[in-house]
Amino acid sequence: MDIARASSEASRGAIAFAGSPIDRADNLRADPDALSGLMNWKARLLALDEMMPALDDDGRLAWGTLADAPEDGELVFLGLDRSDGGERACFACVPRQGDAKPRMANPRLWQLMATLDPGDLALYGGARSLIDWHARHRFCAACGEPTKMAKGGWQRDCGACSAQHFPRTDPVTIMLAEHDGRLMLGRGKGWPEGAFSALAGFVEPGETIEEAVAREVFEESGVRVRDVTYVASQPWPFPSQLMIGCHSHADDDALVIDETEMAEIRWFTRDEVASALGGTGPFRAPPRHAIASHLIAWWLEQGA
Repeated sequence: MDIARASSEASRGAIAFAGSPIDRADNLRADPDALSGLMNWKARLLALDEMMPALDDDGRLAWGTLADAPEDGELVFLGLDRSDGGERACFACVPRQGDAKPRMANPRLWQLMATLDPGDLALYGGARSLIDWHARHRFCAACGEPTKMAKGGWQRDCGACSAQHFPRTDPVTIMLAEHDGRLMLGRGKGWPEGAFSALAGFVEPGETIEEAVAREVFEESGVRVRDVTYVASQPWPFPSQLMIGCHSHADDDALVIDETEMAEIRWFTRDEVASALGGTGPFRAPPRHAIASHLIAWWLEQGA
């Protein structure tokens, strides 16, 4: 298969969940009077079924008004929408409970997300991460007492011990390892047969991104890597990761697979990777909304 064409087709479009079309308006979050003034008839409330997005007749995110919010609901200020020349505040309501299920446990959610345009997907992803954090952090981690929303939903405060809590984002490295013109990809435990992707793992306390890449690759594959470079990043709202895409070079190709995490790890040639991105070949490529797909396409382009 033509490598340049395969990489171009796979990399088409923005990275999923990035590029929200609304202004986050950080300067308004600490101003209760300004926020209150935005809670008027023009304000929009993101329509959700718990954590699931609701779509309108045009397949876009559905919006209601603040009158649709439950009386005891906590409203999170998402930002300002100026798309029509005006200015409307956008809010989302915190659900009764968060979503602790594995990210692939809800096929219907993935079907809905696949239909959203990039702006709507980014807006939904940011809102989902934020309201999920609120739903799962209603009590103080320091003293256990209930917390209250502050700064328009971008903070929670404890009235008992005065602790302040902020929405979390967990950094995850997702990386390609290259050796002698071939690419290392893995299939995790429980993944479908034939599904391969880039290796990934959380950045641990006290290490750099480069150190996390080297450690994770070695832990999962037994391969030492060097010359780590940053490629791209992606917010990943399941529940609140920042995927940090990197590339590295391996010193050798001898694999010692960590069978507690990985079902398979293999080296693939450029032709094999190009075929997989084109829908054929020896493995099933990652979906296009995953940054792994962009990383693999980027790798192909470097050698085209």
